[in-house]
Amino acid sequence: MSISHEIKSQLAKLLATEDLIVEHRRIETAQFNVQTRVLSLPIWDNASNIVYDMLVGHEVGHALFTPNQDLPTHVPHQFFNIVEDARIEKLMKRKYPGLAKTFYGGYKELSEEDFFCLDGEDISKMNLADRANLFFKIGNYNEIYIQKGKEKEIIDMISDCETFDHVLIAAEELYNFCKSEQNQDKISDAEVSPELEGESNSSDKTQTESEPQIKNSENSEDYTEERNDNSEDAENNDSKSFDTTSNEPEVLTVKNFEESLKDLINEAGIDNVYVEIPQVNLDSIIISNTKIHFEVDSFFNNQLKKYPTIKISYETVDNNFLKFKRSAQKEVNYLVKEFECRKSADSYSRASISNTGVLDTSKLHTYKFNEDLFKKVSIVPDGKNHGLIFVLDWSGSMSTVLQDTCKQLFNLVWFCKKVNIPFEVYAFSNEWHRSAFDHEQRRYVGEDIVPHYEKKKDLLCVHEPFSMLNILSSKISGKKLENQMLNIWRIANYYHCGYACNYDIPDRMSLSGTPLNESIVSLHQIIPKFQKQNKLQKVQCIILTDGEAGHLTRHVEISGMNGKSYIGNRRLNVNTTYLRDRNLKTTYKIEYEYHKFTDVMLKNLKDKFTFLNVIGIRVLSPRDGNSFIRRYYDEFSCDQQKLVSEWKKEKSFCIKDSGYDAYFGISASALSQDSEFEVDDGASKAKIKSAFVKSLKTKKLNKKVLGEFISLVV
Repeated sequence: MSISHEIKSQLAKLLATEDLIVEHRRIETAQFNVQTRVLSLPIWDNASNIVYDMLVGHEVGHALFTPNQDLPTHVPHQFFNIVEDARIEKLMKRKYPGLAKTFYGGYKELSEEDFFCLDGEDISKMNLADRANLFFKIGNYNEIYIQKGKEKEIIDMISDCETFDHVLIAAEELYNFCKSEQNQDKISDAEVSPELEGESNSSDKTQTESEPQIKNSENSEDYTEERNDNSEDAENNDSKSFDTTSNEPEVLTVKNFEESLKDLINEAGIDNVYVEIPQVNLDSIIISNTKIHFEVDSFFNNQLKKYPTIKISYETVDNNFLKFKRSAQKEVNYLVKEFECRKSADSYSRASISNTGVLDTSKLHTYKFNEDLFKKVSIVPDGKNHGLIFVLDWSGSMSTVLQDTCKQLFNLVWFCKKVNIPFEVYAFSNEWHRSAFDHEQRRYVGEDIVPHYEKKKDLLCVHEPFSMLNILSSKISGKKLENQMLNIWRIANYYHCGYACNYDIPDRMSLSGTPLNESIVSLHQIIPKFQKQNKLQKVQCIILTDGEAGHLTRHVEISGMNGKSYIGNRRLNVNTTYLRDRNLKTTYKIEYEYHKFTDVMLKNLKDKFTFLNVIGIRVLSPRDGNSFIRRYYDEFSCDQQKLVSEWKKEKSFCIKDSGYDAYFGISASALSQDSEFEVDDGASKAKIKSAFVKSLKTKKLNKKVLGEFISLVV
């Protein structure tokens, strides 16, 4: 049975009663940083579920109860480990009584697999430190011999430890006892050796039985000479005579257990990697609204001066924009009406009636049978302040649907303007910094590109060409906004017409790749800034796209040829890479499917900003709807069949099981239809009927999508 690291991470957090940062790495021993609150657990691939739980509970015990302080140097750390392990496991069982069964079962399983290397060993002949370690770990189902007197006193002292100060005292007491016993054994061996040497020739049998003591006699002679040289102090200071590293008492059971635990780790496996989102510099990422449209206006004006005949093309496109604006007013008014109705209903549902503390004189005569004699006031909470951030996909694959997508965007922009909701519209692109192509230099000439952040190991990579184009904003006047929307309409029409278009657009506004995930990274700084500037309580982020992007890369430290290291990039090892948020103290597993990477990025964004809703609007070709639905629902499931039916019938659907709060799929062919009911003079009844039905279907689609959108916004 495979172990779920996410479940074990949640177990660790629950036991610790805090959002620890839990990492699963291919390390030999568990580590806990008390300052950063990062608990690093080895990946015990070969451990059973109960052993894994026991080891997690043990390490959390250290996280909860072991203080961050230096240990005394005159006592080996193994002795502190024995006493501290006994204390923290006792405290964990006291805090969580159910863990007693886990510790019992876990240690029993490890004992049966001989993790302490006790097979063939006589436990009664081990030193007290080894027996104490075994007593507190496997003493429930193994008989561990403890002598009465001093040994029993030390065991009781360890058992009674409640604080780390008690641990320091008990560990030193245990060490001194083991040291004294070891010195006493060496002294006894030194005193017995000469007699054994004298009797060694009496028989072959005696010689054979006493070989170990004879071998030790050489060392004992050296010790005897040293003892004779210091005869005055030897009896009073035996320990100093053995105060060398080679003569320190060993705790073999601790060493053996630690070595055996390494067998639970599959060293050949791939180590987990934990990546983080960089804090980007918005000054380098966001291209201002003023700068963008200054360049676009200049380009169109210069083009018109150079080629006066283009004026006819401009006028045709501009007239189409005005026509669309007039037809869109019905959808905009519908949005406004839905918004106001839902907002009023929400306020009414939260209204309450409260006593004012002032007597209602008109009710005084009813005092004998009415206790409610005070005036009342209805309290209706104020509506929440809303704000919208739009993120428009400015990638090459959007060329055929960009104009239809802009229609949806403009509807929402006019809605925000009409109800005074602040908004910002960004288009993500990799083209702005590349500027125009210089034919003389035969290269793109642009501004100096600066890094968006300080590159560090295990940060997700956001490349320098990436930028967020602030194409529309609520901060500008209505007249200027209309002019800017017209600029975007002209650019969208350029791609809609393809090679048939008679005018050109600025190189900087060219469509690029799909830096969708990079835009989500930048939203971590854009959203709080937008909320603070506009004093908002609720923010909606609307992402209009035709598809997801690939995984981001991560920064790694690479050793150069000259011995100097530098920061480079490397692809993510999916299924062994986790996105980590130190502030939230959460991790998110990154899976193989590229669309799930975007879902992880969005989930982290929503977890960080609880006041945020993220809505996706995806424009699909008629043949792509079914395959897109199958990404989120199993084929032939009830949910999948329901959405497929909606797609066939209404040309739209809403997915609720993605990284978005709602992910709308809308048919590009349905969006491109004109909702106006127009027919030529003298049209037949069949043509009039067809145009009328087509108009109704388009209006129905718009109202359905916009209605669901408003329900999320309020």
